[in-house]
Amino acid sequence: MQFLKKDTGGQTPKARGDAGEDEALAFLQGQGLRLLQRNYRTPGRGGGEIDLIMQSADGTVVFVEVRQRSRSDHGGAAASVGPVKQRRIILAARHYLLRWRRLPPVRFDVVAIEAQGPQWLQGAFDAG
Repeated sequence: MQFLKKDTGGQTPKARGDAGEDEALAFLQGQGLRLLQRNYRTPGRGGGEIDLIMQSADGTVVFVEVRQRSRSDHGGAAASVGPVKQRRIILAARHYLLRWRRLPPVRFDVVAIEAQGPQWLQGAFDAG
């Protein structure tokens, strides 16, 4: 049954996820975004998590979901951010923004870590 095992390069899923987030963070910082928070989690069970919260030069707060897939079946990494995941990210973003006195413009992006490098999907979904 060895042929059924995935080759993970010796990394745990957490280590691969952290490496993907590191790559996405470096890429976004190279595009001029500033890190506000990493791995923001809402309290309680069933809450949401946001991989990266960034801010662009114009003040827009960008909530970033980082996705990584070893294969491109079923649309690849970006396609894996479905409606349920989007709702959780939006709820977590609303929770995060409670601390702000004045609501900034916001955007929800996805960075898909693909074999050819990061693919940045700006405005991948909205809170509407």
